[in-house]
Amino acid sequence: MTNRMILNETSYFGAGSISAIPDEVARRGLRHALLVTDQGLKGIGPVEKVEAVLRAAGIPYTPYADVKPNPTIGNIQQGVAACQQCGADFLIAVGGGSAMDAAKGIGIIMTNPTFADVRSLEGLSPTKNPSLPLIAIATTAGTAAEVTINYVVTDDDNRRKFVCVDPHDIPTVAIVDSDLMASMPQALAAATGMDALTHAIEGYLTRAAWEMTDMFALKAIELIAANLRASVLEHSPQARQTMGLAQYIAGMGFSNVGLGLVHGMAHPLGAFYDTPHGVANALLLPHIMAFNAPASGEKYRHIARAMGVAGTEGMSQEQYRQAACAAVRQLGLDVGIPQSLSAIGAKEEDLPLLATSAFNDVCTPGNPRDVTEQEILSLYQQLY
Repeated sequence: MTNRMILNETSYFGAGSISAIPDEVARRGLRHALLVTDQGLKGIGPVEKVEAVLRAAGIPYTPYADVKPNPTIGNIQQGVAACQQCGADFLIAVGGGSAMDAAKGIGIIMTNPTFADVRSLEGLSPTKNPSLPLIAIATTAGTAAEVTINYVVTDDDNRRKFVCVDPHDIPTVAIVDSDLMASMPQALAAATGMDALTHAIEGYLTRAAWEMTDMFALKAIELIAANLRASVLEHSPQARQTMGLAQYIAGMGFSNVGLGLVHGMAHPLGAFYDTPHGVANALLLPHIMAFNAPASGEKYRHIARAMGVAGTEGMSQEQYRQAACAAVRQLGLDVGIPQSLSAIGAKEEDLPLLATSAFNDVCTPGNPRDVTEQEILSLYQQLY
């Protein structure tokens, strides 16, 4: 069996690391940036800090700030038009997964214009050319979009999200600057942190996981369990910096092996109700872990230990599986994650459609336990 790893060419970590942007731009001979960000980020600090670096270095850029929290086909197509109009030869994405996902789609279509409809990029995208160079700058500690080969697009017309998987879209440069994460509201820090935990746990359990990705996943779980509460509830700068690193490590793993049913069931919630992706994942995670337990072998013992549970070596299989699920659920409770679908605005009459969409989601086949559409519907109903 052959296992593949795809990572960024260059990555920077730590407070103030956006100062590396000018050197990277000069070293690569880049001239004009399309600066992609989302609607809610402008005016609260991170974008302005990046713009100040660009202005001080004399790097021309054109802002594109119309990305929605769950980026749409239209967002990407409008971004392509903006990129063409300003003549940008590279992109800078500033934000969480939304800005980065939109930038990936824009960059791919700029170099592969036959995919301008966006929908044809779904799944294992058959593109021929690498994206325009992309510098991805994280402002949340959760999505790891700066290190992944995936991006998610919302199809408003059909009330669905679809995932594009393409080695050509990985950002050339990733920057994880914890100073830019300081402006995150508590709820966003909680949701994105639990999103990172979901990436780590699903990446550890997915069918394609192997020794190297297991190493990344377990380390990410350990760091998140030890730092998320302090990052969210105490606004600890050190915990925030560690969370930035942890979510990147999780991304190194899952980007190369895929995810599972949590993401498969979370994507329809975002498409139907615009639910923040991290919230949907966090709500689902402990329940889907319980569903997957029979197919997990010894892995829940290692998850429980990484979550900080004591005495796992002396536990029975049933005990450590329950302990792992309980530790994940308690972390979500501690940082304020909603605990039911009704609490996030889901409608009971939509559950069958959600189940169909989740069953057909590209992430679902990676789940360690086979699942039917009826079982997915039952899981939604239990969570309602």
